[in-house]
Amino acid sequence: MRVAYWPGCVSRGFTPELHGSMELVAPLLDIELIELDRANCCGAGVIAEHNQELVDTLNARTFAMAQRVAGSAGMMNICSTCQGAQSECQQRLDADDDYRRLINQHLRPEGLEYKRGDDWTNKNLLWLLVEEIGLEKLRERVVRPLEGLRVAPFYGCYIVRPTGRLGYGEFPDRDRYLEWVIDAVGATPVEYAGSHKCCGFPVITMNKATSLRQAGRHLADAIDADADCLVTPCPLCHLNLDLQQPDAAKFVERPLDIPVLHFPQMIGLALGLEPKELGMGKHVVRTRDVERKVAALAAV
Repeated sequence: MRVAYWPGCVSRGFTPELHGSMELVAPLLDIELIELDRANCCGAGVIAEHNQELVDTLNARTFAMAQRVAGSAGMMNICSTCQGAQSECQQRLDADDDYRRLINQHLRPEGLEYKRGDDWTNKNLLWLLVEEIGLEKLRERVVRPLEGLRVAPFYGCYIVRPTGRLGYGEFPDRDRYLEWVIDAVGATPVEYAGSHKCCGFPVITMNKATSLRQAGRHLADAIDADADCLVTPCPLCHLNLDLQQPDAAKFVERPLDIPVLHFPQMIGLALGLEPKELGMGKHVVRTRDVERKVAALAAV
């Protein structure tokens, strides 16, 4: 499967281990990544609050670049926040022909044009894996089932709501896909209160205490549910849950110390890749307990 690949800003900056993991996992799943290396930031929902026309132009530019990738099955991203922000922009562009023409005028100097098409999609890796590749094919590719590993899913709010914008009418189980994939790679999905809630990242610059208290509560709930780790398809969630975890512990007044995996890292472990290859040593909260379990599985 050939896809126009938008890695997002964060995976090329704060979390390079995410981008690196995706590059390793893709060929193991027969995904050919055609990276949109000149694409721009999705705006993360922030730019739209100040200038809707600007953010729609930025995302239309990325969409237009993706549509020029010959033979692609559509565009793929690896960030829940990008998915949410881009879906919002695409909804506006597709709903109004006059507005779309206005936005495309801004793209003309680069010879680009975004064309509405019902057969053109932009999907997060999680959606692509379940809907296009399929869980059976994933199970067939697993060489190291993650048996005994208890994984708490953390979706990130931008990929679960609003459902009307995010295709839940056609795919009503998208808010269960993480659990399905966790099960498909042999691990045990852990049910806990915070799995579908906001990590707090969107408000961290305005109210750090509220942001980190949110993150800390979700992490504590996962620990209390006996999870070995969390997994998320959103690098911004990863920043709040992993990078900020030592500070979050102060706001919930309890020790946390639970590793947070990027979604492609979990897939990569099951497909036989090693923790070092997947950049797990780059996390703030060390992944040593997960690595020990994976090493024990490999020994068996």
